[in-house]
Amino acid sequence: MKEDKKPDSVVFNTETQKYDAALKPYATSVGAPVITTTDNIAWKNRSINKVNHKLEARYSELKAEYDSMIQQFEYNKVIFEAKFTFEPIIGQTYHLYKRENNETFLSIIKPDECNFNFMGSFYLNVEQIWEKV
Repeated sequence: MKEDKKPDSVVFNTETQKYDAALKPYATSVGAPVITTTDNIAWKNRSINKVNHKLEARYSELKAEYDSMIQQFEYNKVIFEAKFTFEPIIGQTYHLYKRENNETFLSIIKPDECNFNFMGSFYLNVEQIWEKV
C-alpha cells in the first residue's frame, strides 16, 4: 500500500504523525517572517572590554592593598624584633632607632631630641598593629 504523501507546503512529521510547523526553529512557509540572528559581536566586544577594565581595576586595588599589608607586616616585624624595656601604650607614637652595631630599639624620645640613627616613627593602633607615621 502506498504511503499518503503530503504536499511540500504542509509540515507534517512522519515519525510522530503530527503537524509541527509551529515547533520548528525556522520559517516553514513563504508568508512566515524571516528569522534572522542578531549580531551580538559588538555587544560582546563592549562587554569584554568593560569586564577587562573592571577586573584590571579590582586587581590593581587588591595588589595595592596587598603591598600595603606586606609593608605593614615588615614594619611590625622590625618593631617586634627591636629592643624596648617598656610596654607600649595603645594610641601613642614611638620612634625606632638603630645603634652602631645594627641593633634596633624603640623609644619615646623624639628624633629632634637626640642624636640616634632614626629609622621612623610608628603609632600603635587599637588592634596593636604598628603603623608608620
